[in-house]
Amino acid sequence: MERIKLFNEDNLELMRKLPEESIDLIYCDILYGTGRNFGEYQDLKPVRSIIEDHYVPRIKEMYRLLKPTGSIYIHCDWHINHWIRIILDELFGYERCVNEIIWCYTGPGVNNQKNYSRKHDNIYLYSKSNKYTFNTQDIKVPVSEDTLKKFETGGSGFKGKKADFSKGKLLEDWWYLAPTARFKNETGLYPTQKSIQLMERVIRASSNEGDTVADFYMGGGTTAVVCEKLNRNFIGCDINVKAIDVTKKRLVSF
Repeated sequence: MERIKLFNEDNLELMRKLPEESIDLIYCDILYGTGRNFGEYQDLKPVRSIIEDHYVPRIKEMYRLLKPTGSIYIHCDWHINHWIRIILDELFGYERCVNEIIWCYTGPGVNNQKNYSRKHDNIYLYSKSNKYTFNTQDIKVPVSEDTLKKFETGGSGFKGKKADFSKGKLLEDWWYLAPTARFKNETGLYPTQKSIQLMERVIRASSNEGDTVADFYMGGGTTAVVCEKLNRNFIGCDINVKAIDVTKKRLVSF
């Protein structure tokens, strides 16, 4: 069976052809609603009606495609994150919001700007049901010796229980990860490309080997690269043919 499938077409048309409850995990680094032309694609204008017209039918299809144990990550930023959250609440249910993850990064600001430097993205994690896949042990991080000693000498954990950090600790809902531009072997392939480090965290947490992962706004194909590495099946879609070409060049199996 072909493990990596790439489609160059409108993602809504593709999703309508895929079988119900056939996908374990969906990650989408969506159009951010900046109104900008990025050369490879024209972003949506930050107008609520335009955003809803585009995303409501697509997120409806994503809900249909997810298995009962499945989950979805929608990656966006301050331009339209408030409207996206409302759409997700309405289509998945307010109670199905698992996390709002904040991806933080640093970089130079602009002189004389009249605002705080905008250096974070929002990633919304929603589940299809309360029985969703979440591999806690796969996303634990090491704990420093100082922290271990602090808890060994009287520190307590949640609700007064002794904290056990012998196998690391669970990630917080804010992730301080360098942007893709800092990784010389990854940068420059496609505008708005996300890093392998970021995608490994998502895919390890919310899928298992042999599961099917989909990215309907595939861009430079980092999701596909990580799925190939971690032995997941992958469905990728982008309306821009260059995204397909870049992704194929990054994959071993093509």
